[in-house]
Amino acid sequence: QVQLVESGGGLVQAGGSLRLSCVASGFIFSSNTMRWYRQAPGKQRELVAAISSGGIPNYADSVKGRFTISRENAKNTLYLQMNTLTPEDTAVYYCNVKRFATDYWGKGTPVTVSS
Repeated sequence: QVQLVESGGGLVQAGGSLRLSCVASGFIFSSNTMRWYRQAPGKQRELVAAISSGGIPNYADSVKGRFTISRENAKNTLYLQMNTLTPEDTAVYYCNVKRFATDYWGKGTPVTVSS
């Protein structure tokens, strides 16, 4: 079965950096577009970044120039490098893959940015 396990979240001061990881299993990782979403308290879940099977990234306007999505297919691992963090980036970050019209999610990793 599909499993996604995120890690790397934590508490960081504004201006700092974090690197999130997502280890995937149960499907052919290299053949799928992978995504990072986030959900802040009281808000809807939103797409942060995506990376195609060919390694082409796309970003939400709010994180362009600060976040970098990448993948390491040999390790079935998705990454999100987050720089110049602001309190508005505080959220639970989720790894996502969509297969056959079904969304699969990890349990998320919380990121808190203090001002």
